[in-house]
Amino acid sequence: MVQKELQNVRANVKAQQINDKVLLFTKLFIKKVLEAQGEIDFETRLSLENSVRDLEDQQILEQWQKFTASKTEAEAQNNLKDLLEMLVDKIRVQ
Repeated sequence: MVQKELQNVRANVKAQQINDKVLLFTKLFIKKVLEAQGEIDFETRLSLENSVRDLEDQQILEQWQKFTASKTEAEAQNNLKDLLEMLVDKIRVQ
């Protein structure tokens, strides 16, 4: 019984850590990219890249790379939509 509760607590803590990282990256992305008034500087791109890698989620990383490799504005918008949708889907509600 206690062992089961401990497992549940650990699972909830892990889920909360993932949520915190996803929300932190999403907030950073909105502030630094979506609210940007011009070109995104190197420091910001590096910060975003490090933050997305810190998520340790291969799917999000691949979608991020698709977004950053977009060749046209339309492609970037589609990849952005997919990235934001994926980020929201990763958040676990207890």
